[in-house]
Amino acid sequence: MTLFPERRPTVALSCYLSLLVFASACTQQPRDTRAADEAAIRDADAQWSKAAATKDVDATVAFYSDDATVLPPNAPVVTTKAGIRALWSALLVPGADTSWQATKVEVSRSGDLGYLLGTYAVTLKDVQGKPVDSGKLVEVWKKQTDGKWKCVADSYNSDLPPAPAEKAK
Repeated sequence: MTLFPERRPTVALSCYLSLLVFASACTQQPRDTRAADEAAIRDADAQWSKAAATKDVDATVAFYSDDATVLPPNAPVVTTKAGIRALWSALLVPGADTSWQATKVEVSRSGDLGYLLGTYAVTLKDVQGKPVDSGKLVEVWKKQTDGKWKCVADSYNSDLPPAPAEKAK
């Protein structure tokens, strides 16, 4: 004889629903933060461009992760902070203005990696102030353990035609 036979279906249904809720909670996807992460990368990149515009080498280099790689045009790959600092020191010289802007940012569903495409311009302060170089860039950003985004890979190249090859004598 069972105590409370009228409760048996209710108990079984309650157990089933509890199991269903638990199972669905275990399979839920993490919250989608791509829009916020994209905005954070755009903002960090804009701040990076502003730092370069002030010719502050330390602030400019600070946007790279400790293990960053830079692939400059017509030069070897740079993989150390000292090398990256030397590269930027040569670019951020008096009389030259460097700026860039993002044209596209995408972030992974996992929210730990993103990439940015953009354009850059380098001008010399002369009467016309015309760009002496302009081109495109690609940056790969990685969210750090503190939640901040840092550039882990940076590459850029000019839109200008290559210089004519010198004739051999």
